[in-house]
Amino acid sequence: MAVRITGIDRRSPAEKYGIRAGDMLISINGGEIFDMMDLQFYSTDIQLDILLERDGEKVQISLKKADAYTPLGLEFDTYLIDKQHSCKNKCIFCFVDQLPKGLRKDMYFKDDDERLSFLFGNYITLTNLSRREIDRIKQMKISPINISVHTTDPQLRVFMMKNPRAAEINDLMQEFYDAGIVMNTQIVLCKNVNDGKNLENSIRRLQSLYPQVASCSIVPVGKTRYREGLAEVETFSAEDCAQVIRQVNQLTEEFYKEHGDRQVYLSDEFYLRAGLPVPPVEYYGSFPQIENGVGMVRTIIDSFADEVDYSKGNVNPISADVATGEAMYPVFCEIIRIAEEKLGRKLDITVHKIKNNFFGGNVWVSGLITATDLIDQLKGRLKSGTLLLCNDMLRSEQDMFLDDNTPADLESELGVKVEFYANDGMQMAQRLLGTEI
Repeated sequence: MAVRITGIDRRSPAEKYGIRAGDMLISINGGEIFDMMDLQFYSTDIQLDILLERDGEKVQISLKKADAYTPLGLEFDTYLIDKQHSCKNKCIFCFVDQLPKGLRKDMYFKDDDERLSFLFGNYITLTNLSRREIDRIKQMKISPINISVHTTDPQLRVFMMKNPRAAEINDLMQEFYDAGIVMNTQIVLCKNVNDGKNLENSIRRLQSLYPQVASCSIVPVGKTRYREGLAEVETFSAEDCAQVIRQVNQLTEEFYKEHGDRQVYLSDEFYLRAGLPVPPVEYYGSFPQIENGVGMVRTIIDSFADEVDYSKGNVNPISADVATGEAMYPVFCEIIRIAEEKLGRKLDITVHKIKNNFFGGNVWVSGLITATDLIDQLKGRLKSGTLLLCNDMLRSEQDMFLDDNTPADLESELGVKVEFYANDGMQMAQRLLGTEI
C-alpha cells in the first residue's frame, strides 16, 4: 500500500531531501506505511530510508534527521492519513442508535478506531481489528489501549453487540496480556443482561489479567426516549444501583487488600442514582478512570471545599442562578452548603434542576442539556440577572447547544446574561465566590 503526500512543511527534513507533494509514500526503513501510527513508529530513527512512488517510478531517498523527535514534515489529507475506523456492531445499548434526527452529523458517527484509543483515550470493542492491526499493537507496544468489554462471556457478548467477532474478547485480551500491553476497560451494565452473576464472572476474569488490565469502569446503560425498533433495555432503579455498589465493592475489597489497587470502579452515576455519598478520595487511588466519570464528583467536591478554605478571607460572592442536570443537582446543592457553612453566611445563589425532556429516558447528565429545555423550564423562574451553566453543554469548540441554539438565543429568551463555568471544583468556587484572577 502507498499513501499520497499532499504537502511538505517548510524547512523540514522532507523538503531538504527533495520529497514532493504528490509523491506516494510506500515505506520507511522497510516498514509499510498505512496510516499515522505507522508513520510515527517507523520515522523515529535518525537515519531513514524512504521508498516513494513518483510518476509511476520507485524513488529511494536516504535522509538524516537532527534527532529522533524531529518530524519528517509530511502532510496528508487527514490527520490519521486514512479514514477513521467506524464501528460495525449493533450493540443493544448503543447511545448513537438512540439519538433523534436533526443533530449535527458527527453525533451519529460510531467510532471504533484503535489509533484514537491510543492517541486520545477512546474506547474500542476489538471486533473491528484486522490481524495486521492486532499484530501491530503488539509489535509497536501501543499501550495503553482502552477496551469496551461489557462482558467476558463470549456468547453473551455476541448477543449484546450483534457481532460474531465479539466472542474473541478473552483470546484477544490474553494476547495483549502476553505481549505486555496495558489495557483500561469498561463495562456498560444493562439490567438483567450482564449484571448479577455475569458481572461477577467478568470482574474475576479482569482481575486475573491484572496488572495488564490496569483498570475497569462500570457505567449504567443510558436510555433515551428514541428507542423505537431497538431491543428493550431496562434501567437501574435507586435500589438496583445500591445493590450493584454492594456487589462490586465486595468483589474488589479482597483484591484491594492483596494488591493495594481496586482495579474495578463504579461510575459516580451509580452513587448519585442510589442517593448515596460518593467514596472518599482514598478509594480512587490514582483516579485511573476519571475521564469515564469515576471519581469526578469527589474531585469536584473536595477541590471546591479546598478553594473555599483558601479564599474565604477575601471573597465577594456573586448573585446568580445555576442550572444543572439531574445528576449534578444534589452535588451542586452540596457544594453550596459547604461554602455557606465555611463562610458562615448565606449565598445568593439558586440552583435549578433541569430535566432532560429533549432526550428523555434516563438521560440526566449536564452535558446533554439543550437550550430548549433550559428555556422551557427556567422562563419566569430566575431570581437574578445571571444564569450560570456548565460549559459541557456547548459543542466542543463551538458556542452552540446540541439543539443548535446559541447562548445569545438563550439570553434573548430568558432576559438574563448567560455565563459558563468549567466542570472543575476549584474554578466553580472561584466563579461563585468572585475570586477569579
